[in-house]
This record gives sequence, C-alpha cells and structure tokens, in this order.
Amino acid sequence: MSRAIVHIDMNTFFVSCERLTNSELNGIPLIIGGGDRGVVASCSYEARKFGVRSAMPIHMAMKLCPQAKIMKGDMELYSRLSHDITEIIQEKAPVVEKASIDEFYLDITGMDKFYGSYRWTDELAQRITKETGLPLTFALSVNKTVSKIGTGEGKQKQNLEIPEHLVQSFLNPLSIRKIPMVGQKTFELLSRIGIRTIQTLSEMPAESLQQMIGKNGTELWKKANGIDNTPVEPYTERKSISTEHTFSQDTIDVLKLNRILQGMVEKLAYQLRAEEWLTSTVTVKIRYANFDTETKQSRVPYTSADHILTHTVTDLFTKLYQRRMRLRLIGVRFSGLVRGTYQIDLFNDTEEMLALYQAMDRMKTRYGFDAVMRCAGASFKPNTKDEILKRKK
Repeated sequence: MSRAIVHIDMNTFFVSCERLTNSELNGIPLIIGGGDRGVVASCSYEARKFGVRSAMPIHMAMKLCPQAKIMKGDMELYSRLSHDITEIIQEKAPVVEKASIDEFYLDITGMDKFYGSYRWTDELAQRITKETGLPLTFALSVNKTVSKIGTGEGKQKQNLEIPEHLVQSFLNPLSIRKIPMVGQKTFELLSRIGIRTIQTLSEMPAESLQQMIGKNGTELWKKANGIDNTPVEPYTERKSISTEHTFSQDTIDVLKLNRILQGMVEKLAYQLRAEEWLTSTVTVKIRYANFDTETKQSRVPYTSADHILTHTVTDLFTKLYQRRMRLRLIGVRFSGLVRGTYQIDLFNDTEEMLALYQAMDRMKTRYGFDAVMRCAGASFKPNTKDEILKRKK
C-alpha cells in the first residue's frame, strides 16, 4: 500500500500570530526580529516581495524594504498558538510528527478507504484555520520529502495532492534547491557541473553523486527520484533537558564550581540548538556533603544562547550557594521548552553572535562537542553518574 503523508506548514507563522492580535498589521510589510544589529526571524509576504528573507541581517532588510515595520516578537504567544494547533491535529490524525513550532507531518495511510485522504486533510486544515484564525498550506503525497516540497509549491498554487504516479513529473522541472537537504554549498557545487533541476539530478548515477558530495550523495539521489522511506515519528513534547555532576571528592572551590557550571551550560545549550529547542526556565541544583539538596530557578526570555544562559546560571548559583559547606553535586536543568525553526535566539542576538554560534556548532557537529569550547567551561568532563539530557515526560 502506498503511504499517505501530509505536510502542514503554517504560513508566515510569527507574522500571522501578530496580526491576530493587531489587525492594523494586515497588508503591510512586517519583519519579526531583533534590533538594528539583529537578524530577521520571520517576515510577511509583503516584505518578501522586496527580497527580505529569514536570517537576513535587520540592517540589510531595512535597506531592501525601508517602509517595513519591525517587531520584537512574542514567543509566549507563538508557543501558545502552536500548542493549540497541535491539539487540534492530534485529536484527529492517527500519527503526528511536530517538526517545528509551525510545521507538522501526518501519516494518514489507509484513510482513503474510508473517507478520502485529500478530503480529510482539507477539512482538518479548514478546522485549524477556523479555530485559530491562522492560515496554512498543506500537501499530500507518498512520503515526507515530496509532501514538504509540495507545500512549498502550494504556497503559490494552493494545496496540492501528488499521487505516486505523478511524483516524478511533479519533481522533475523544479530547482534542486527545492530538495530539503540541498544547502547553498551543495547547490553551487552541482550548478557548476550543470545540475540545476531535479530531473537532471535524478538521472545522474548515484555512485557519481556520492563521490562528489560524500555519504549524503545517495540520499540526495533518492530524494531526487522521489524515494523517502523515513517514517513519521509520533510527537511527544520534551519537557526539559538536564545534566548533573557528582564530585569524587566534595569541594568548596567556587572558581572550579563556576567553570564546571559553564561547561554544563555550553553542552546543554549546544544540544538545544542541535534539536531546535528554546528554553524559558533555568534551574540550578546543589547537594551539600551532608546530602541536603537545594534548587533555585529563574525565568528567561526564550533562548538557546550560551552567553545568556551562562549569566543566568552563574547568578542563580551565587544566590543559592550561601552555606559555605562542601558540595558533592551540582546540576543544571533547562525546562519550559518550545520548538523553533531557528537555532538560537534571533530576537536578541546580533548577526556577529549568530555567525559565531553557527561556526562553533558546525565544528562541534563535525568533530565532536569537545572540538571547540570556551576556556572557562573546558574543565567540565561528564562522568558515568551524569544524567545527560534526561528526558522528563
């Protein structure tokens, strides 16, 4: 049986959320992001007509569209509305994967026998828009890759259904940039040898493609040929991530304790960015030599940036550690998590800070977490008693 996979994408989600609460924003170029040195988190279609794009520096966006209105963004609002959408979908769909704060995959295989897969999806989409007031686009096809590409095309051509026998004819004329895993460097590499459409890419030998771009070559060839067996992973909300460090000898060395805490923050914050989470609550835990345990927490604007979280953890530890007794354990926990399509706090960080985090994360991903670290946190070495990235349902 052919699978029936739906991809739902909320249209300009942040912008649409803001317009729900303020109708005066309708129809005008709108940019959600940080200050003059920040970057664009989201923008309206009216701003995109001028060339404004997500992750673009704000100052560049304002040169392209000086009449645009810039707003800070309200992650509390976006998270709440995303939760409302998720509940509506989960109530109806048999299998749901929440890919980000505004993006969902649904596996509705077999629904055509009882109701009609496209009709069912269309009625779900209408219900989401009616109950939340938020617009969306969806595409229905045989796998996640084709459905996601279909959603991108559907924003211009309305919602799409791409049955199995039409998959290749749908993909062939499109640019290779439409394939989700094709980034700028891969696009430039393939363009230099004349591969610009999905059809040309699909007709290239898979072995040659693998020699050119490495282990992802075969996967890219499969996607160009409409092949993707990736399952829709049932959605479960992660509540927190945490780590603890138990000392082999109890310590009162405050400098050492702060260095280890900074290392913990760096490791957890990298994991947040890698999995595209933001945290809103930071908790520090200490256990004294006599086993007395104390915690202290603080709310922060949604973020996954080391420098913000490190400052918060250090401040909490200073306020918490008052008894001057030896410690046997310290721990850090990030909770109140929300998903996002970006990797760090685009509302507050400058483009220089964004570039720094992206460069460090690329090195960590390629060579391992210890490949590049801040000096202050380098002394943190997880041991067997650490609870790294503990999931709490």
